[in-house]
Amino acid sequence: MGPAVVDGFSGKMTRTKGQIEAEIRDAIVKFERDFMGCGPSDVRAFILRDMIVVRLRDELTPAEHQLAKNPEGATIVKRMRENLIAQARDTLGKSIGKITGTDVLGLFTDIETTSGD
Repeated sequence: MGPAVVDGFSGKMTRTKGQIEAEIRDAIVKFERDFMGCGPSDVRAFILRDMIVVRLRDELTPAEHQLAKNPEGATIVKRMRENLIAQARDTLGKSIGKITGTDVLGLFTDIETTSGD
């Protein structure tokens, strides 16, 4: 992690980019476990200018892995995940907004059903 940043007006220590990224990772893991019922094996969060990119690895449940073994099942898994994220968009956006101190303007997601990444 980089050095801490000091707020010039109040003299208070603020969080580093790395600390904010870690908080985002923790929030995503909690969301995945609480809302999806299972957490990914690895989560990475990156702040890139005015965007946050989050990469999850091995996030499919064992049942979803079985379904995704054929093209029709993979489509079902993808649609189900898209639907679940759509239902949780506001909750997830508020969580990330609280961490970053900004409004979340959009949330875009995709999943690779052949690998679960």
